[in-house]
Amino acid sequence: MRRAMLLAFILISLPSCATRRAAIAFRVLPAKPDYLLRSPDAKDTPFPEVLGQYTNVGPDWVELRPQIELRVENAYFREGAPKHGLANFLGTEIVRYRMLPAGVLEQLSIKSHLPRRPADQPPVQQLLSTYQRRYLHHGLFYQLLVSKKSDVRSAVLLSAASMDELNRLTKQLLAAPDSVCDGVSTNCTAFPEACTASLEIGIVVNGAPRTVLWGSVLGGVTGNHGRVELFRPYLGRLTPVEIDPGDPEALRVPLLPGDRVKWH
Repeated sequence: MRRAMLLAFILISLPSCATRRAAIAFRVLPAKPDYLLRSPDAKDTPFPEVLGQYTNVGPDWVELRPQIELRVENAYFREGAPKHGLANFLGTEIVRYRMLPAGVLEQLSIKSHLPRRPADQPPVQQLLSTYQRRYLHHGLFYQLLVSKKSDVRSAVLLSAASMDELNRLTKQLLAAPDSVCDGVSTNCTAFPEACTASLEIGIVVNGAPRTVLWGSVLGGVTGNHGRVELFRPYLGRLTPVEIDPGDPEALRVPLLPGDRVKWH
């Protein structure tokens, strides 16, 4: 009798436990001035601060972390010609790097859209040295006035052996760029004017892997699809993000690496 009562208690309790587990979710909440993302632990984060929960960000820079890829695309021009304009443009080369858990940047792929690379311009993978890629911490600055003499703004990758060193170099770079990106430093690469550097993350859309720019939002992926679902990795499993797909402001929730998006 006692054993039967114990079994009945267990069976009654199981649905309740399953319900509590299924209730764990993120929630998008309307608010002013910014909508909020409430995490399963009830912490509210304004949309503009969501990316900063994943990695360190500044007004024009992002610290690379695992699952954030660096994409460098360099434009090439006829040998000896000015490095701008369409008249002498030949094509581009693209190299991708990913941040490993250990911190170093691993080269993923190279694509060339050139009939033949001009002899006076280096391959795109040589723009970033192997030595710099071995540093454990990296930050990408999207546009920085590296030299006041040239008045040219460039994308800059800053690297260091420790976070303290990276923070120190960042302050130095913002105050006096020439003192860090002097052309011989192993900590800094200022990409050419005709080169673009961007950060990308991997998500899954309707079961298919997809790469989007860092900072992309849900609405930029789903378009005008009505019934939208978003799932986000949390504590080792995919967790639903409760969202009103009919609210355009709610669709501005930032995407993070590993997100899964579905629509019906």
